[in-house]
Amino acid sequence: MTSTKKTVRAAAVQIAPDLETADGTLAKVLQAIADAARQGAELVVFPETFVPYYPYFSFVRPPFQAGAEHMLLYDRAPTVPGPVTEAVAGAAREHGVVVVLGVNERDHGTLYNTQLVFDANGELVLKRRKITPTYHERMIWGQGDASGLKVVDTAVGRLGALACWEHYNPLARYALMAQHEQIHCAQFPGSMVGQIFADQMEVTIRHHALESACFVVNATGWLTDAQITAITPEPSVQKALRGGCCTAIVSPEGVLLAEPLRSGEGIVIADLDMALITKRKRMMDSVGHYARPELLSLMIDNRAATPSTSREPTA
Repeated sequence: MTSTKKTVRAAAVQIAPDLETADGTLAKVLQAIADAARQGAELVVFPETFVPYYPYFSFVRPPFQAGAEHMLLYDRAPTVPGPVTEAVAGAAREHGVVVVLGVNERDHGTLYNTQLVFDANGELVLKRRKITPTYHERMIWGQGDASGLKVVDTAVGRLGALACWEHYNPLARYALMAQHEQIHCAQFPGSMVGQIFADQMEVTIRHHALESACFVVNATGWLTDAQITAITPEPSVQKALRGGCCTAIVSPEGVLLAEPLRSGEGIVIADLDMALITKRKRMMDSVGHYARPELLSLMIDNRAATPSTSREPTA
């Protein structure tokens, strides 16, 4: 679906997942889509691996103590396609909104950090996997490939997405920039590391907006005090699960279009004036008149990585 919209109303959602039940977070996603749509949102972005929840346990527990929680995550992780994607697609179609959702995707014996983009007609137009899980995440998820480093046409414009510290991989960002993304959807777990994580996040998303001359809609997760206590009873460890939230929307000029949400639950909403993209690119188009491809260029192997390939015998 190709967009000619001059203005897009975007929503970035910061809510707590349901850590106790298999379907509780999905119910919160569907409610948030409806709530955002009632406020006129045309694009709704959720946090990293929000369904069923980000594996916070893996950040504060050693691997030998995390086996039971990891197995539970396997049991609750959705397949793609499956009932979760059908429900979200239905909500996108019902409300006429584009939805960007992070999930723990189960593909047979491996979990992946997966980003899903549903167009306003409910079509799943992009499924991509985080190319390199970060630090503790490598004990939880497999690695993605570059087949998902794509910008897709949607009802709100050309849309790309990256998860968390993929934003510190400049080549991954440039891959999307080179495809002329207009709206970049960023996802972080939130409720981790402390204020420094939120500060770094804000710098990161504002820099990408400036460099790519696109809007950035960033969603981070949130944990309640009760959820933090359930993950770890140790006060000294609980500090590692606080702070780190910066749900925000940024213009191509690097300007925050609404007050970021740094704690608690809520929805950040802003109107995106698409003319600002051309205003920024007129002065600095990093993949156009400000690029030097004869000197510096990016090569991508965008083939899907598969465990086996077959060659048919030749006659």
